[in-house]
Amino acid sequence: MNRTRTVMILAATGALLLTSGVTAAADGGDNTHAQVTGGDFLRPGELVDVRVEDITGDEAEVSSPAFDHPVRLTGRPLEGIHGRVPIAMRTKPGSYPLTASVGGRVVAKARLGVTEAQRPVFHVTTPDDVIRPGEQLGISFDDLYPGETGSSFSVTSPAFPSPIRLTHDANGSDWNNPRLFEALVTVPRTAKDGTYTVTLNGPHGRAIDQKPLKIAAARPGDNDYLGKVQGPAFFGPSDSPEQARAQRTVGAGGTVQVLWHDANPDPGEEDQLTATSPAFEHPVRLKRDDSKAGDGDDPRYFAPARIRRDASQGSYPVTVISHHGRIKRTEHLQITAAPGGGDSSDSSGSAMLTTTAGVGAAAVAALGGAVLWRRRRTAGK
Repeated sequence: MNRTRTVMILAATGALLLTSGVTAAADGGDNTHAQVTGGDFLRPGELVDVRVEDITGDEAEVSSPAFDHPVRLTGRPLEGIHGRVPIAMRTKPGSYPLTASVGGRVVAKARLGVTEAQRPVFHVTTPDDVIRPGEQLGISFDDLYPGETGSSFSVTSPAFPSPIRLTHDANGSDWNNPRLFEALVTVPRTAKDGTYTVTLNGPHGRAIDQKPLKIAAARPGDNDYLGKVQGPAFFGPSDSPEQARAQRTVGAGGTVQVLWHDANPDPGEEDQLTATSPAFEHPVRLKRDDSKAGDGDDPRYFAPARIRRDASQGSYPVTVISHHGRIKRTEHLQITAAPGGGDSSDSSGSAMLTTTAGVGAAAVAALGGAVLWRRRRTAGK
């Protein structure tokens, strides 16, 4: 999904860009040049965003046999004019001319590539995909097809505590498909292993389609059963995570950032990771660093922890428990007293710290979708 359809017309430079169909060019007069570049063919019913820039007027007209009728776009001179135009549902597969006119004069020409309509598609997971309890998955229904109607769809399943409504986001990344209905669904952490039926319901609760959903907790041998963790480590409030280390001295009343890495996180508890310490004012919920999602590094989590003002000088344990209790790691912070009970900023030290790293005694284990960390069928995969 997420196929952007944009026509960009730069009247001053004579360029027209359209991200659909095949590459082509045409002269529209006064050396105006139109170029069609990249992308998939448009489906009947999809929207094309047409943008006209660098013109002195406040309107332009775009027409094509692939449209039901010419479309007049309005806006402010020199600030850009744009609108979203649907490909007519009656349009047959083929290549169609597109003309942009300003003040009755053709300023650019291009061509639109239109492909055949696609039958409605209900998507839950890919075949053989396994979802962990607590994991989030994307569910969608795409019925951009002649004759399809309705705007109220939901999914139900014994795996979900209540019906979940599928909606269309006209401002989202899939705005170009006006009949794409979707939702992000979190499987309950208490869900039992099994294969569940997910039912797509239309208006008035009428069942339209069904798909299987396989749920299974991690087992010994799965990459996410024990994960591959590092931490906890610590860095100062003004430092970067790359500066984190196990040895850190903090003054009472100060703040320290707690960092945790896991190459194979448990998707059911990624928003539940917590660092605890008798030195903290309260337990700290670690948040995933989304900036590291696509750079090849292990997923990392961190959050600031406030040290108690009344904490006595000494060494304090900081513990993170993950993978449903199967992993427990502890590092120690060295706390120095704040003079006069005042606030103390973070400072580095060379105090000797002890480290306890162990596998918990928890027994055997106890969503394309979204962004899912599921490449963990076995440790060797």
